[in-house]
Amino acid sequence: MVALRSILFQLYFALISAAMTISFLPALLAPRSWTVGGIRLWGRATLWGLKAICGLRYEIRGMEHLAGGPAVIAGKHQAMWDTVALPVVVKDPALVLKRQLLRVPLYGWYALKARMIALDRGAHATALRSLLKQGKDRIAAGRSIAIFPEGTRKKPGAPTDYKPGVAALYTQLGVRCVPFALNSGYFWRGWKRYPGTIVIQFLPAIAPGLKRAEFMARLEGDIEAATAALAPGA
Repeated sequence: MVALRSILFQLYFALISAAMTISFLPALLAPRSWTVGGIRLWGRATLWGLKAICGLRYEIRGMEHLAGGPAVIAGKHQAMWDTVALPVVVKDPALVLKRQLLRVPLYGWYALKARMIALDRGAHATALRSLLKQGKDRIAAGRSIAIFPEGTRKKPGAPTDYKPGVAALYTQLGVRCVPFALNSGYFWRGWKRYPGTIVIQFLPAIAPGLKRAEFMARLEGDIEAATAALAPGA
């Protein structure tokens, strides 16, 4: 049954993605808010499909920690679900993504119009300078920056590998950091979607002012402890 429902969802997902990316093309010539609205609508339609077809719901915890203005929002990345849900859950976040994604037809155009933060991760020092420049611009515009500190998707329980980009944003921009944990990797696995409830939990903010090493230790400790507690059966 899981396999059949997963296949049906993939068909639904492909259809709505194609229909929405084509129908929202005029938004690329309109104010940026139109594109942001289209991305949120696509995300909601995807989350609805997961619930209706696969029995996969989601729950948000700790939304109160997002109050208080722009912040660096940093957390685990276990499945594509994370990038679909964040723009729905968080108001107009500037997602940090790979520059290569801008070359994807339609998707890249929308990401560019929405003013996401695109980086060439192979260009280390240059990428870090670009991250800070774009990050400063987005924070000044009143937007939060959403970043996955490990830089890529990791299966639940995989060894951690936190990169320095998140610390650069935190220390150089002088803003608070709101960590988050989730358990999407237990339910969105490969092409299969398992029934249950994905939880995304925002944690108490880390106030600005910590040294880089202290911040990274606090961030990783908070995220990993909360992520472990969200594992099914924990």
